[in-house]
Amino acid sequence: MEKPRLDKWLWQARLFKTRVLAAREIRAGHVRVNGGRVKPSRSLEQDDLLAIRREGYIQQLRIVDFATRRGPPKEAAMLYTETTDTATARLDAAARHKAGTARAPAPAGRPDKRQRRNIRRSLGKD
Repeated sequence: MEKPRLDKWLWQARLFKTRVLAAREIRAGHVRVNGGRVKPSRSLEQDDLLAIRREGYIQQLRIVDFATRRGPPKEAAMLYTETTDTATARLDAAARHKAGTARAPAPAGRPDKRQRRNIRRSLGKD
């Protein structure tokens, strides 16, 4: 089987929604292969270690297999294994994110005419 490009493999493994997004993250330095910065066109080997910087944590994956097409999520999950350290970090980051959004107060709605006048006065626009 032909060795795939990094951006194409990330897309096939459903780690990014599109190849363009995958390539953008690679060029930005958010994806590293075996500890080094790479280009989107780099060919991958089995057992390569990927480090993907996500919001709040770094996801480390070991490449297990290559795909011929972008299949369903169950097939995509079989293309890599995630280290136990990053699996717990991912779950912790998800819990922190959920807790932060749960505490955010809901807006009371649009201000009425009187409240808008008071806002304009306080901003010095009236």
